[in-house]
Amino acid sequence: MKYAGRLAAFVLTGALALAACGTDDNTGAATDTGAPAASAGTGDNGLSGTINAAGSSAQANAMDEWKKNFQQANPGVSLNYQPSGSGAGIQAFTDGTVAFAGSDSALNPEKGEPEKADARCQTGKAINLPMVTGPVAVVYNLPGVDGLQLKPKTISDIFNSKITKWDDPAIKADNPDASLPSTAIQAVHRSDESGTSDNFTKFLVATGEWPYEHAKAWPAEAKGVGAKGSDGVSQAVKTTEGAISYVELSYAENSALQKSKVANGSGEFVELTPESAAKTVEAAEVKGTGNDLSLSIDYATSAAGAYPIVLVTYEITCEKGLAAEEVNLVKAFLTYTASDEGQASLTSLGYAPLPTSLLAKVRTSISAIS
Repeated sequence: MKYAGRLAAFVLTGALALAACGTDDNTGAATDTGAPAASAGTGDNGLSGTINAAGSSAQANAMDEWKKNFQQANPGVSLNYQPSGSGAGIQAFTDGTVAFAGSDSALNPEKGEPEKADARCQTGKAINLPMVTGPVAVVYNLPGVDGLQLKPKTISDIFNSKITKWDDPAIKADNPDASLPSTAIQAVHRSDESGTSDNFTKFLVATGEWPYEHAKAWPAEAKGVGAKGSDGVSQAVKTTEGAISYVELSYAENSALQKSKVANGSGEFVELTPESAAKTVEAAEVKGTGNDLSLSIDYATSAAGAYPIVLVTYEITCEKGLAAEEVNLVKAFLTYTASDEGQASLTSLGYAPLPTSLLAKVRTSISAIS
C-alpha cells in the first residue's frame, strides 16, 4: 500500500511526542495535508494493542477498508469494529466498552447523549468528528422500471403507507414516461435504531412531508416491513419484487440495487453520485463548538445538481479521557482515516470524501486528542 510507506513516521513521532511532552500540544499528529509521514514500524518502534469500536453499519464498508490498510501498516494493532448500529454504538461508548463509536447522527442533546458521553470521558468531553459522507439511496426492486424519479412527498406517502401500489397516480406524475406495474409496494425500514433512519426522516421532515419526528427508531405508526442493519435492508429489497427502502450508497452498489432520482428543494430530480451528494455536504454548517464538529445539513437544499439525502457518519470519542493504552491507537487510526489516502479510498466504495474545508477542521480536532 502506498499509504503504508508514510505512516510510520507519524506513528513513531506521535508516540514519542506524547511520551516526552505529555501535553495537549500534539499538532504534529495531523497536518493540513493529513497524510502520515512514513512507513509503520514494527516491534518496539511500532504501535501495538487493540482498538475496540462499534456503531454505524452505514460506514462498515469504509471501516473494513481502513482496518485492512491500517493493520497492514501496523501489524501490532488489532481493530475490532462491530457494525451494531448507531444507537448501539453510542450506548457502547457511554458504557465505556469501546474507544470510539461510529454514528450517523451526532450526539443528541435532547436525549442527554452529550452529557452521558462526557461522563464516560471523565477528564474531558466527547467530540463528534465527521469522517464519512454516506449518501442515502432510495432503492427499489421493480424489474423493467429504470430511472425512477420521486419527489419528497411521494417518498413520504410511500413510507407512511398512504401509497401502496406502484401505479399510484402520484408515482405516475413523477414518472410520466414510465410504464408502471400495479405491483404492491413493500416499504422496508430499519428495525434497529439507526442513524440512517434518523437522517432519512430528517430529510422528510425538512421537506415538510413527514408527519412524525425524525428519530433513530422507525415510528410504529408508519408501518412497513422492518429489517435489521444495512445488510438486512439490502437483502430484503434484493429478494422482494415491489420493495423500496433507504440504504447507504455503498450497500446499494454492493447489492446492485436500483436507485431512484430524488427531487431536491428546487424540484430538480437528481441522480445519486458521490459528486451530487458532496454538493449538499459542502453547504453544511458546523454547529459544534471547539473541537466538536457536529453539523447542520440542509436537506431541503436548492443547489443545482445537489442530491438532498445524505448522512455524515461521525466517529465519537473523547477529546481527553481515553484510557492511556487507547490514546495513541485511536489518534493514529483517526489520523489515517482523515488523511488524503484514507479519504481517497472511500470513493470506490460508494462514499464521498469530506469537503476540503471540513477535513482541515477534522484534522485539527484529531490532533487535540490526548
